[in-house]
Amino acid sequence: MNHTIKAVGSIGEVGAEAWDACANPDGCAYDPFLSFTFLDALEKSESAAPSTGWAPYHLSLQKEDEPGVLGVVPMYLKNHSSGEYVFDYSWAEAFQRAGGQYYPKLQISVPFTPATGRRLLTRGGENREQVEKYLSGGVMQVAEQMEVSSVHVTFAEKTQWDHLGELGFLQRTHKQFHWQNQGYESFDDFLKALSSKKRKNIRRERRGALDNDISIELLTGSDIYEYHWDAFYQFYVDTGNRKWGTSYLTREFFSLIGETMPEDILLVMCRRDGEYIAGAINFIGSECLFGRNWGCIEDHPFLHFEVCYYQAIEFAIERGLKRVEAGAQGPHKLARGYMPSHTYSAHWIVNPSFRDAVDNFLDDERQWVQEEIDYIEQHSPFRRNQ
Repeated sequence: MNHTIKAVGSIGEVGAEAWDACANPDGCAYDPFLSFTFLDALEKSESAAPSTGWAPYHLSLQKEDEPGVLGVVPMYLKNHSSGEYVFDYSWAEAFQRAGGQYYPKLQISVPFTPATGRRLLTRGGENREQVEKYLSGGVMQVAEQMEVSSVHVTFAEKTQWDHLGELGFLQRTHKQFHWQNQGYESFDDFLKALSSKKRKNIRRERRGALDNDISIELLTGSDIYEYHWDAFYQFYVDTGNRKWGTSYLTREFFSLIGETMPEDILLVMCRRDGEYIAGAINFIGSECLFGRNWGCIEDHPFLHFEVCYYQAIEFAIERGLKRVEAGAQGPHKLARGYMPSHTYSAHWIVNPSFRDAVDNFLDDERQWVQEEIDYIEQHSPFRRNQ
């Protein structure tokens, strides 16, 4: 069968129906970050755009002389390594010291979103693995034609990570802290699974978070208004400026997702003396609640834990979701019931010598990650008989 790979400069050129048929086909858990509406909002708001160093360069696969898209890849041409959450700055520095040019590179990911998901997106059916191979081959072909240094597939599902490794991509592992729902019927039911000390600490933190007359609102769907986004954006910008010096998402982005995918959003907002002072945004999948951004304009003890972790657990239990992914970093999540989980990325390095050097490094790094996860699991907050 003859297939054609096409690169486009915007997701709109693929179209919502064709994209979503591949991004969230029947038989796959719904992933809001892969949806046309989410990625389109990133582009329309100029959050992911050539001007920010995230130039869309999506791939679509079709059979020749037949209508319909068989697969797509969310891909971006980048001239930096910001907003990825899988750090390759040292690779870029080493390659450039040796006389190479690391940028531009190709990035296959959801911009600014360290959440695991499919990256080679195909329609359902028996030929899914074959279509994924066509897509990965197309990615390598495009990289060669564009003469980029590398291709990076970040926060991939493990099955796709395994397949990419078989095709010659270098394999990298990382860790995050995820909460797993063990069939809990309530937050108190979850607390019973923890050791006595951890259970008491969480109850103390939840009480302390609401001191100073702080109230919490959970908003989703039509309950979210523009004034909520105005307040939340203020929190988001303040946190971004303090942590990494820039805020990736524009104010328009939040209005767009509020209009096009409100049922996929959980906004947790905190109010004191009639004014909003803090908040967190989560995205709702069919199996997972994804915690994304948090911010505040007032500091209060334990409020971050309550808004980002405990409210997320309660919501997941009520909705019957399997897990909560609370984003990158954060060993402090362990004491709050979030356990370490592997995350995966795959890397195609064009230069053979540089590829060998990175491969040697990744052999050691994978072992370090595994040893760290093993060590952390020994300090689980859960009772020993769990």
